[in-house]
Amino acid sequence: MAVYTEVSDEELEAFVAQYDIGAVEGCKGIAEGVENSNFLLQTERGSYILTLYEKRVNPDDLPFFIGLMEHLARQGLACPTPLPGRDGRTLRELCGRPAAIISFLQGLWPRKIQAAHCAPLGRAMAEMHVAGQSYPGRRANSLGLAGWRPLFELERHRADQVKPGLEAMLAAELETLEAQWPRDLPSGIIHADLFPDNVFFKGAAVSGLIDFYFACTDFLAYDIAICLNAWCFEPDGAFNATKARALLTGYQQVRPLSAAEFAALPILCRGAAMRFLLTRLYDWVNTPAGAFVKRKDPLEYERKLRFHAQVTGPGAYGLDPVAS
Repeated sequence: MAVYTEVSDEELEAFVAQYDIGAVEGCKGIAEGVENSNFLLQTERGSYILTLYEKRVNPDDLPFFIGLMEHLARQGLACPTPLPGRDGRTLRELCGRPAAIISFLQGLWPRKIQAAHCAPLGRAMAEMHVAGQSYPGRRANSLGLAGWRPLFELERHRADQVKPGLEAMLAAELETLEAQWPRDLPSGIIHADLFPDNVFFKGAAVSGLIDFYFACTDFLAYDIAICLNAWCFEPDGAFNATKARALLTGYQQVRPLSAAEFAALPILCRGAAMRFLLTRLYDWVNTPAGAFVKRKDPLEYERKLRFHAQVTGPGAYGLDPVAS
């Protein structure tokens, strides 16, 4: 989450007046994330999230995202739900941007990841995957395998400005991923961005999943690979197999992995690292000066990619292989 578009008091009050949530009492920008402009909105009725969807989000995708959150909430998953205005619409315009008011979830995201966080995360992710199976919407993963090479070509000439040799490393890794990427694994709705700041906890339990604006249809195990990258590396760059084992064990308590999914984990983790390396590289060199947003280090994911490239089998992620 971030703030790219500023909203005046007058514009905000006129927008909120279209909802049955009382008068505005406060509104504060949220700096975390990189995609949309987000505000913590306080009204007479409580706390909400106001989101303005910025240029990177395709307006044509918004009905998919909004419908998915509504569907998952109906299935019992703890996630934000868009509020309808008095006219029944959940999407409208504010400051020239599509905008929505979203329910506020209680909880905190974990600043220091412990193994105890990873099993509940795995269970919550699997529950989301199961609940998503009945969602009729489909959306291709625009940041999946087919999107990596165009993104690389866009920024390859500046890669070595970030680290000498990065361009050649990315080119070689892309060739490997394109040659070895799985073709037939269980697919469905994935979150595709389930980083720690998108998972809220109350005590040891997951209290909600947020920020579904990368959700798409892809291999379910690719979502696991994203989480192994995001949750299971220590600040010094070491991979923590204990955390990975907890995550995978928790996931399989709800949805057991097939042998093919388990075998594909190394290449899926490699691809997930490539995806975030490329998008972080793009944002690193293109974030506008003065934007109220935190840039994220692309080289964190270069180091993770190198780790996955030397993994010899799925057992490196903390569990014995699944029998065929």
